[in-house]
Formats: sequence, structure tokens, C-alpha cells
Amino acid sequence: MENITILCVDDQAEVLDAVVRDLRPLQKFFRVEEAGSAEEAKKIIDETVRSGDYVGLVISDHVMPGETGVELLGAIFRDDRFSDTKKILLTGQANHADTIRAINEARIDNYFEKPWKPEDLVATAKKLLTRFILKKGIDYKDYMPILDQATLLENLRGA
Repeated sequence: MENITILCVDDQAEVLDAVVRDLRPLQKFFRVEEAGSAEEAKKIIDETVRSGDYVGLVISDHVMPGETGVELLGAIFRDDRFSDTKKILLTGQANHADTIRAINEARIDNYFEKPWKPEDLVATAKKLLTRFILKKGIDYKDYMPILDQATLLENLRGA
């Protein structure tokens, strides 16, 4: 079974804890990492790649000290190593222009406003990770209990 990481990035510890807690149902199948800044996130990404593992999903806040979430997600998008990595912007402070930049420059896969519904975040993460696994050609059988079955069936019918 491949090691796939979900990276959660937020400078507010209580928000980061909440995101990680909400993703608990996925932790049997995916490694969930936490970063308090874009700089820390980049270090975790580099360590993950060096160890031969995948970064499957990045969930990032936007407003953070230093580099913003949109800038971080944009950098991930522009890095060919992460062309299949899925990206979620999870924020309560992005304005309309920030959101447009996130879509156009970072090619985010989803956007959530704070506060979010945990079940929606988990369902979206499952869909995106299912797409990631299929796109990468990773053997999905080990992940079957956690994959989004509708996304899986849709992809298999189209194949």
C-alpha cells in the first residue's frame, strides 16, 4: 500500500486541531500531517517526497503570516511533482479577489468557508483522494473501504 499524505495548513492551532479531528476517519488509510505556516508546509512536502511518499491532498487556510494559502497552493500547482495533488482552500477571510486567484492561479479543487461542516469536508476529501489515487494509477483495492464509491464507479465506467 502506498503512503499518501493529507497536509493540513493553518496558523491557528485550534482550527488545525479541528481539521485533523474531522479527518480522523481517513487516518487509517492516509497519513495526516499538520503545518502552522506555508514555510512549515513546504518542509513537510519536501520530507514526504524525499521519503518516496505522495502528497495527495493539501487543505490550507488563506490568511497566514508570511506566505498566504493561495500563494502556497499556487506554488504546489506550478510544481510538476504535484500535478495530481488535490487542493482545498479552507478559510473565513478570503475576499472575492483571493478566491478568484485561488481558482485561476492555484487551480484549487474545492473551497470551504469557515466554519465548515465536518461531514462535507470528509466527503470532499474522499472524492478528491479517490481521483488522486486513480489518476496516479495507484492500486486502489487497499483503499476500497475509504474511497468515494460513486467517483470510483464513474471513473471505472469511463475507463
